Amino acid sequence: MKAADFIYHKPSDLAEALRYLEDYDGEARVLAGGQSLTPMLNMRLWRPAALIDINGLGELSRIVVHGDGARIGALVRHAEVEDSALVAQQLPLLAAMVRYVGDRQVRNRGTIGGSLVQGDPTGEMPLACLVLGATIRVTGRAGTRGIAMVDFYAGAYAARIEADEILTEIHISEHRPYYAFHELCRRHNDFAVLSVAVTGVMCADGTWQKIRIGLGGVHETPVLAEDGMARVEGSRLHDADIVAAGEAALVAIDPPSDVRASAEYRAHLVPRYVARALRDLRASGEREA
Repeated sequence: MKAADFIYHKPSDLAEALRYLEDYDGEARVLAGGQSLTPMLNMRLWRPAALIDINGLGELSRIVVHGDGARIGALVRHAEVEDSALVAQQLPLLAAMVRYVGDRQVRNRGTIGGSLVQGDPTGEMPLACLVLGATIRVTGRAGTRGIAMVDFYAGAYAARIEADEILTEIHISEHRPYYAFHELCRRHNDFAVLSVAVTGVMCADGTWQKIRIGLGGVHETPVLAEDGMARVEGSRLHDADIVAAGEAALVAIDPPSDVRASAEYRAHLVPRYVARALRDLRASGEREA
């Protein structure tokens, strides 16, 4: 199928883009990379009155490093994140996870902002931003506001962004020193059956603090396994602690059944993949101790 008719606009700045969104009163869609939007249009699952193409807005295409974190414009392509020496140094978990997004062709066009607005529960970028404690900046005619990534979704494919707003920037204030990521797919670069990302700080006495455990593909949104995090906070990540954290992570999930895996299989995998990621986290600290 082909998309239904729509009017195409290419604004020259953010203010013009916001005026178009206001004019169409919820009946327009923003076009960034188009890797999710275009298939939805062609299947006529979405039939907007207009597309607002923001690809010309250079102010949304920058990566700015500051302190221990970075600000990433919404139009930064996945491939730019993948190839950026700044991101690799400052946000290594993000650099590692972005390589799992689609294939190289998808990463060449797809944008990090578009991925977050799409809100695919299996998406790597929403999970990475959740674990890294990102703040999402969105701008409308009333001004700019920040939304903590943990509060960014109301449900699957349902970002808390108003119809007259545009996601403009992702702000990550710090990256904890150690991290690990594991993902299971039926085939390379397919949608994830489940994914696990962890970060943490190893103290001089060998204990671990500020551990975050994020899960993708096992709930309607990416989630933090807070019970699992509490179980290993302040521990030395002994095997018994790791196993207990994996089991505790089950409290956070409500996995779906689909063509890739049943809910039961996903629940079976979660403790095992959380344990695998935490063992890798421990090993990364031990290597530098």
